[in-house]
Amino acid sequence: MSDRIAGAIFLALAVWCWIAAGEYAVDFSDPAGPALFPRMVALPLGLLSLFLIIRPDPDPGWIRWPQVAGQIATIAVLFVYPALLEPAGFPLATMLATVVLAKILGASWLQAVLGSIVVSFGLFILFDWGFGLPLPIGSIFG
Repeated sequence: MSDRIAGAIFLALAVWCWIAAGEYAVDFSDPAGPALFPRMVALPLGLLSLFLIIRPDPDPGWIRWPQVAGQIATIAVLFVYPALLEPAGFPLATMLATVVLAKILGASWLQAVLGSIVVSFGLFILFDWGFGLPLPIGSIFG
């Protein structure tokens, strides 16, 4: 039953995203339009939510406290990360968020730190230099 409830909630969210994306104003310089990305997210979300409704897990395991703590910490990272982007800059904020998320997922400290360095600087180079999208360096460094 819990899978069907979650599926119904996610399906409602997918429908809302699809409808809300249609209300975005189209800029003449953007060939894809601003509705493309929200609809790219809404479509698989809707399909996966239908899967939860049609074929729920017959014996779902309810989460225990250690998993709840990890989920709360993950949500906290998702709220703190955007707040750190401007003052700390993209590379440092991304490194910190990635280390915490990697530790939540069970990585060792070495794996978490090395992975966060690769991810943060790799994404910075890709978006800032490759795509030409300026990312914040942060008031700490500049």
